[in-house]
Amino acid sequence: MMRQLIPLLLFAFSLLFSFSAEAGELVVIVNADSGVSHLSRSQVINIFLGRNREFPSGRPAMPVDLPAGNPTKALFYRLLVNRDLDQMAAYWSRFVFAGSTAPPIQAKSEEDVIKFVSSHPEAVGYLEGPVNDPRIRAALTLK
Repeated sequence: MMRQLIPLLLFAFSLLFSFSAEAGELVVIVNADSGVSHLSRSQVINIFLGRNREFPSGRPAMPVDLPAGNPTKALFYRLLVNRDLDQMAAYWSRFVFAGSTAPPIQAKSEEDVIKFVSSHPEAVGYLEGPVNDPRIRAALTLK
């Protein structure tokens, strides 16, 4: 019985590792003219969860998110705060109902995130890395 399970277990582990290798890394991006060269994980958490929407310089930060159901968005929140998209929706429902802070701006795609961040110095977004656009800069890498 154990001999029959070994190939199955090896196959399952290979799928697990191939998925994580394909998922790659996510980069938090800022406008190249923002004056921001690096953001800490806690700063990104504060910006995207609406706790403190400022860059280290004190300038306002405007987070931009991918649409609900996007696998990159799911991975971002899993890597950033270990929450799934349902948990994030519940988190934002409380704040929207209370009127205390608004969720990040919603983009339609990663291309729209790049366009928005590249045209707004206060914008901060995320996408699958690496970054190959001179208008934006990677401020944090999440793995």
